[in-house]
Amino acid sequence: MPSNEIKATSYRSTVSSAIPSLGPMLGLIILVIIVTILNPAFLEPLNILNLLRQVAINALIAFGMTFVILTGGIDLSVGSTLALSSAIMASMLVSGTPPLIAISAGCILGAGLGAVNGIMVTKGKMAPFIATLATMTIYRGLTMVFTEGNPITGLGDDWLFQLFGRGYFLGIPVPAVTMAIMFALLWVLLNKTSFGRKIYAIGGNEKAALISGIKVQRVKIMVYSLAGFLAALSGGILTSRLDSAQPTAGSSYELDAIAAVVLGGTSLSGGRGRIVGTLVGALIIGTLNNGLNLLGVSSFYQAVVKGVVIAIAVLMDRKKAA
Repeated sequence: MPSNEIKATSYRSTVSSAIPSLGPMLGLIILVIIVTILNPAFLEPLNILNLLRQVAINALIAFGMTFVILTGGIDLSVGSTLALSSAIMASMLVSGTPPLIAISAGCILGAGLGAVNGIMVTKGKMAPFIATLATMTIYRGLTMVFTEGNPITGLGDDWLFQLFGRGYFLGIPVPAVTMAIMFALLWVLLNKTSFGRKIYAIGGNEKAALISGIKVQRVKIMVYSLAGFLAALSGGILTSRLDSAQPTAGSSYELDAIAAVVLGGTSLSGGRGRIVGTLVGALIIGTLNNGLNLLGVSSFYQAVVKGVVIAIAVLMDRKKAA
């Protein structure tokens, strides 16, 4: 093959591989332009900061969901995990426990709840959808039992706890800073470590990964634990923002997280995707919600629009997989 044809083929291959990663970012830019045209108030600094604060919770949950989906799994229990861990955090704060210890305990609990999912999937040989559907119901029920169906309030006025969900660091909302730090750590974990390579290998071909010596069960349990940890961390942020723990907190959060992952280009069949795309996907969901609120669109119609966007993203994923 002549050198010119080789270069042309290489160029086309590079472009075709870059388009999927650029797609979510291009979609976000177009969405921002449309919302700004319809309501210029969208780009006001105060609204952008508010948007970042709102996006942080979904983004953190979606980061964990990305790891799970990359292994070919799914976690429907993250919203319930958030609620149960938040209730435990809040009860500890009410009893006078220092915020750092309460939040840490909640995150450890979240990781443990995630590990239960991983054990059910690996040791119990249950389909991830069924296993996490069961724990979603169990964890939500435990939350209702623990709180007796009532919000936990009177969390105190400790500045550190208030800072976690409502404060600012160098003019940037602390939840957004937390999101950025976790994104950087998880990006390194996924792209620069052997653990990340094992995740992609399992999602790409689990049997081949097992034959190659990868401890598939251990990796999966760790991945589900990570998802639970991040859900609990999000719960801490939400509890601080609301200054209370609601027994219904986190309802449908798993759907927003899955939507962010899919919009970001991660394949639901596993083995293909990037955490950068998930961040962009979370920003798309956040921008959509924020923009529709600014435009005064009814929450009922917002649900319809979000569902249409998710359906389009899944159809695009199916088309790429075909």
